[in-house]
Amino acid sequence: MPRQDGKVAIVTGGGRGIGFEVVRYMAMLGAHVIIGGRDEQEGLAAVRRICEEYKEAKVEFTKLDLASLQSVRQFVQSFKERDLPLNILVNNAGVMLVPESRTEDGFEQHFGVNYLGHFLLTWLLLDTLKDSGKCGYFSRVVNVSSSAHRIGKIRLNDLNSCQCYSAHDAYCHSKLAQLLFSSHLHQELQRGGFLLSSCAVDPGMVDTALYRHLWTPICLAQNVFARLLFRTPVEGAATVLFAALSPALEGECGGGYWANGRREMTTPTTFDLQLQLSLWETSVQLLGLQ
Repeated sequence: MPRQDGKVAIVTGGGRGIGFEVVRYMAMLGAHVIIGGRDEQEGLAAVRRICEEYKEAKVEFTKLDLASLQSVRQFVQSFKERDLPLNILVNNAGVMLVPESRTEDGFEQHFGVNYLGHFLLTWLLLDTLKDSGKCGYFSRVVNVSSSAHRIGKIRLNDLNSCQCYSAHDAYCHSKLAQLLFSSHLHQELQRGGFLLSSCAVDPGMVDTALYRHLWTPICLAQNVFARLLFRTPVEGAATVLFAALSPALEGECGGGYWANGRREMTTPTTFDLQLQLSLWETSVQLLGLQ
């Protein structure tokens, strides 16, 4: 990947796992990277590790709790007060298979953290992302999704999974919502002629803490098989970095859904333009945006 000197990136959930490897590699290439995360101790430890490895690294941590819309707004306000450009936004943070619970604002955890928190974050940063794009150097939004979106469903009248809760289903639904958002956003940006693209990425099955909410016997088995069959965080970060940095995705070549380093087809639901628009409009209403 080319050098990223002068570019600014925000990576949510960059304190560990895939996000940490994305931050580490971007910093190695000269980018100024801001980790947005809920765990301050973990985030600051990640900054120290990277700075010890790369003495010239420009990495910092800022508190960001995607389960709190107020926290998202405070994060964006703090960032904008610094008058920095924003060339890359990687929406990486997420939860999986958490017991039924609600965010600070009353949304189901998977829907609220994986999708709605990132929707608001992206929305509030769009003007900066647009202004930072240049001809031949588009700004980019990269949404880290999952192949689990293939069995997800969007019920506009039950986005909080109140009728029948399943942690697995809620996770799959949130990942499908991410893809629908990513696709609709990219189309809107193209129509507006903005120097900004949006794409979704599947990093594959990666050995990270995302599986910590599995039932204990399954979790123990997963710990064993993960070392044999799952990708490492470094390997999982590869396609995310490709989508965020590769010159091959510049301009009209951006957008889409990427896995294993290449563009892949998704389910027909992902291409449902009416569903994309309906979810977008519903999200805007839920967040009180204009």
